[in-house]
Amino acid sequence: MKKIITISREYGSGGHTIAKLLAENLGYSFYDSEIIDVAAQNSGLSPDFIRTSEQNLSSGWLYNLLLGPTYATSGSAGLSGAMGGTPTLPLADQVFNAQRKAIIDLAKKGPCVVVGRCADFILRHEDWVQKDELLNVFIYAPLADKVARAIERKGLDPKTAEKEVKLIDKRRANHYNTFTERTWGKRDHYDLLVNSSLLGLEKTALMLSQIAKI
Repeated sequence: MKKIITISREYGSGGHTIAKLLAENLGYSFYDSEIIDVAAQNSGLSPDFIRTSEQNLSSGWLYNLLLGPTYATSGSAGLSGAMGGTPTLPLADQVFNAQRKAIIDLAKKGPCVVVGRCADFILRHEDWVQKDELLNVFIYAPLADKVARAIERKGLDPKTAEKEVKLIDKRRANHYNTFTERTWGKRDHYDLLVNSSLLGLEKTALMLSQIAKI
């Protein structure tokens, strides 16, 4: 039985909806925007700042510390020992670190579905997470279907919608690749890659809930 499921997704693939339906099917907690609220409480950064900047800033400083014993939180150890004085993390690292802590804290509460924010990478490297209870999924879809969803959701013209889909996917890839030094969407880094257009959102969520029960 998979007790923690992470959903990484292309923009417009319906990944958020699939994740929410999956959580409902399993009776699990669902974490997406909730991560921002907890991260804000942990860091002192405003929710609006985290929301608008979480995928627009890039820095790899924290990656080198992610698996190490001296992994720093904003305002704690880390660079102080090496450079002296009070450490100050770049804003991108403060956001990532706050979200990392929020994801871990929320996942410890019980069975859950977690959306985005490098959760697959973060939780894979937590010793307390049982590997046979973790399922990392990447949701993708053909470009035309993603553009159609962007048009439906935001009322954009086709050209603008396609530009937005590509831009947001590029930002998500840059963010993931920077902080994990892995490749966003590459099959080697996930347990399962799913084309949401094959079955549709509801049936994809149902399929994943059945897989999670194995």
